[in-house]
Amino acid sequence: MGFRRFVENGRVVLITYGPLAGRLAVIVNILDENRVLIDGPTTGVARQVMPLKRVSLTDLMVPCSSHGIRTKTVRGLMESEEIERKWAESSWGKKLAARKRRAEMTDFERFEVMLLKKARNSAINQEMEKLKGSN
Repeated sequence: MGFRRFVENGRVVLITYGPLAGRLAVIVNILDENRVLIDGPTTGVARQVMPLKRVSLTDLMVPCSSHGIRTKTVRGLMESEEIERKWAESSWGKKLAARKRRAEMTDFERFEVMLLKKARNSAINQEMEKLKGSN
C-alpha cells in the first residue's frame, strides 16, 4: 500500500500548532517544499502561509485543478463537498471531538463517568462469574 496523502492543491489539512490548532483548511497553493498557502473560510482560518510542519494532511480533498483559487471559490467547494460533516464522521475527527469533550468536563461529570464505569464493570464481572459457574 503506497502513500496516499500528498501535498497538493485542494488537500484538506488540519492545523496542529498555534492559535488555529484543531481547525481545517484547504491547500490553495504550494510555495516551496516547506510552506503552503492555506485558506479555510468556513472554519475561520484566514488565507495565510503555513509551514508544513504545523499542519497534518487528511484524506479529504476538494476538487480544484488550479493553484491560487479565490476564497469565495474555496468556501463554495468546502460547502458543496460537506468537508466539515465528513471530518466529523471520520475516526480522526471523532477522536479529537472526544478528547475535547473530556478536557471540558467538570469535576462532577468526571465523577458521574466514574460511577457509570464502575456499574458497567460490575455487570460484566457478574456475567463472567455466571458463565464460569455454569461450566
